[in-house]
Amino acid sequence: MITEKTANICPNCKTQDISSEFIGEIFILKPEESDVAKRMKINNKGHYALRVR
Repeated sequence: MITEKTANICPNCKTQDISSEFIGEIFILKPEESDVAKRMKINNKGHYALRVR
C-alpha cells in the first residue's frame, strides 16, 4: 500500500518494512470484484505499488 512519506508502518499489513522506491501504481476500489486485486492478494481498497524496489 502506498502511504504518506512520514509513515513508519503500513496500515494494511502492519509491517515496518517501508520503501519509497516503486514502479507503477494501481488504485483498487472494489477488491472483491477485481481480478488484479485477487492476483495480487489485495483484500482492501486503496492505492498500491505494482513493483517495489
